[in-house]
Amino acid sequence: MSLAYFALIVSIVSASALEIAGAKFGAQLGTMAAALSLLAATASARKADYDHYVRATSWGRWIPIAIPLFIAAQLTPLPLSFAHPIWASTHDALGGLPFGPITADIGLTVSALLLALAAISLLGVTILVVRNRSRAELVLFVLSGVTAVSALMLDLHRLSPALAATVPADLTATMAGLGLMLNLAVMQLAAERAETHHSVLRSVAIGLCGLMGTLASALAVFGLSGTNSAIAASFGIVLILLILVIRRLDLSPLAAGALSAAALIGAAIVLSFLFEKGSGPVLLRLVPDVGAETRAALERMLTDTRWFGAGAGTFAAVGRIYQSDVGAALTAPSTATAVFAGMGWIGLAAALAVSSIALLRLFFGALQRGRDSFFPAAAAACVLFALVQSFAGPGLLRPAAILCLAVIVGLGLSQSVSQSGSR
Repeated sequence: MSLAYFALIVSIVSASALEIAGAKFGAQLGTMAAALSLLAATASARKADYDHYVRATSWGRWIPIAIPLFIAAQLTPLPLSFAHPIWASTHDALGGLPFGPITADIGLTVSALLLALAAISLLGVTILVVRNRSRAELVLFVLSGVTAVSALMLDLHRLSPALAATVPADLTATMAGLGLMLNLAVMQLAAERAETHHSVLRSVAIGLCGLMGTLASALAVFGLSGTNSAIAASFGIVLILLILVIRRLDLSPLAAGALSAAALIGAAIVLSFLFEKGSGPVLLRLVPDVGAETRAALERMLTDTRWFGAGAGTFAAVGRIYQSDVGAALTAPSTATAVFAGMGWIGLAAALAVSSIALLRLFFGALQRGRDSFFPAAAAACVLFALVQSFAGPGLLRPAAILCLAVIVGLGLSQSVSQSGSR
C-alpha cells in the first residue's frame, strides 16, 4: 500500500496547491494521481483489506456509483424529450434525428465524469490505506495542513492584498470550513495522545499546530467568508460537540437520541429561517446578491431545467444562452444550482441522498468508535458543512475541494470500523 499511500498524498497536495496558485493542470494531476493510487491499491490489496473495505462501506457501497453512472447516461443518445428544451426547439427548427446526448457539451461532461470517478477512487483507496492508524494520522495531518494553508491564503488576501494578490475566494472559503473541522480533530488527537501517556512534548506540538490551523480557518470562515458560510461551519462545530458530549458523558441511547433530536430540530429551525428570508427559487435563497439581471437569467435557466439536466459540468456553456450581457459569463452562484442545472432534480436528489447517508453513517460510527471517534466525527462535520455550504457558494465545484472531501469521507469511514488488531 506504500505506492497507493504516496499517490493519495500527491493527489491531495497537488490538486489543492496548484488550484489555489491558479495553475490549470492541478485537477488533471490530481486525477492522474488518483488513478495511480487506485491501481496500486488494487494490485497490493489483501483479503484483510477487502474485508475492511466491505465493513466500512456496509452502509451502501454501490450508492456513490449512481452519480457517475448518471453522468455517463447523459453522454448516450436518448429521445429529445429527456433533454434540455433547447435541443427540442432546435430539432423543431432544423429537423434531424429525434434523439441525441442529453448534455450540452460532451467534452465538459466527460471531464465531470472523470472527476467523479477520481473522487470515488480516492474514497475507496483512502478506506484501504488508512486502515493503519499511523497512516490515518498522517493523512489527517496532510488534510489539516492543506486546508489551513488555504484558509491562511484567504486571510492574507483579505487583510493584506499585497501579500496574496489573487486567490480563488470560493475555493479557499470552502477549504477553510473543512480545515476548521479537521484542525479541531487534530486538537482532539493531541488530547487523546496526552491522555494515553504518549510523549507530552509531541502532544503539545501537535495541539499547537491544530490550534493555529483552527484559528486561521476560523478567521477565514467567521470573519471573511459571509454569514451563510459561518452558519454552515457552526453546524459542523455543533455536530462535533454533540458527539463529544454523548461520548464523554456516556449517555444512554434514550438520552443520546433525545439530545440528537433536539439538535436536529434546532438545525431545521435555523435552516427554515434562512430559506424563508430569501425570495425566488429555493436554490437561490442562500446565495449572495448577484444583481437583478443575473438573478432573472438564473431563474429562467432553472425553470427550463428538466429532470435530467443539461449535462454535468455544462453550467457555463448553457449559461451563455441565458445571459443578457454578451461580455459577461453567467457563473454558478452555488454548487446546488450548478448540480441542478447540470443533472436536474434526479442528480441533485442523488447527491443529497448520498451525502445524507454518509453523514448518518459517520455520525453513528463516531458514537461507536471509542477513543478514535474524532476521525469519523470530523468527517461527519465536514459533510454537514459541505451540505449547507453547497447552497451558499460554488466552492465545492472546484476539483481540489471535491478530491479533499472524498479523502475526508474515506478517512472517516475507514476509522469508523478499524480495530486494534488492524492498526
